[in-house]
Amino acid sequence: MTGNQPTEHRFSSTRGDICYFEWGRAGDAQSVLLLHATGFHARCWDQVVGAFPDGTHVVVVDQLGHGRSASPPISDWGMIAGATAELVESLDTRFTVGAGHSMGGNCLVQVVARQPDLFERLVLIDPVIMERAAYESSADFSATYEMVAKRRNSWAGPDEMIERFKDRHPYKLWDPAVLRDYCEYGLLPDGEGGFELACPPATEASIYASSTSIDPWPMIDGIDQPVTILRAPQIKQDGIFDFASSPTPPGLADSFARGSDHYLPDLTHFMPMQDPERIAGLILAG
Repeated sequence: MTGNQPTEHRFSSTRGDICYFEWGRAGDAQSVLLLHATGFHARCWDQVVGAFPDGTHVVVVDQLGHGRSASPPISDWGMIAGATAELVESLDTRFTVGAGHSMGGNCLVQVVARQPDLFERLVLIDPVIMERAAYESSADFSATYEMVAKRRNSWAGPDEMIERFKDRHPYKLWDPAVLRDYCEYGLLPDGEGGFELACPPATEASIYASSTSIDPWPMIDGIDQPVTILRAPQIKQDGIFDFASSPTPPGLADSFARGSDHYLPDLTHFMPMQDPERIAGLILAG
């Protein structure tokens, strides 16, 4: 599908307008739904989509708070998943596979719990689904909130953003084409001749702060579809949080009725950004 440009659409959810992009047409081939991670956007999937066979029908979503969708403060992840679920229901499409990365994997579980008949199978890419105990206590994400809320939000353009990030961890691990997509489509005009992040720092911080707001485990217990977990290593640091570390419990796949674990020790949490062609193959592998 290399070189093909998607069609941009808008959907009015009860949580705000949702932007999504579509390659191909439902019914012509298998349909794939892709949900991105916290702080990212739909077009971060471009290189993955480009590795799919020609004619594949693909829907990628700027989830609530991200990209060109509405960006309210997020009090719980049910807001994000709820808006996406409304969109999915409106499409009247049965997806061959739904894939979600990081926060997108958690939200996909919520979407499937609401719309189980619209998905044949799932691929959860290093999903943010923590141990059950994390949802039974009030976790403190204040340090992460403060760090993310201070993200730089004023840019001359994508080239400046690329130059700043290309040699920094974890961006230096990414495929350069993905980094360009992240920067090019992750900025919006600020009305003063410059650009600002499409996911405002305060909104992104609110998403991290509400990481345990919705317990996905009761939903996991009810999912009957085949589920593949793509899992990266958990990086141990001396009290320093590394965003490249896996947030996924090693035994998560066993909690699904038809789950399978695929451990990728040579990649990080940002595996779709590091090796989009390989991840595209694993999404379609079935």
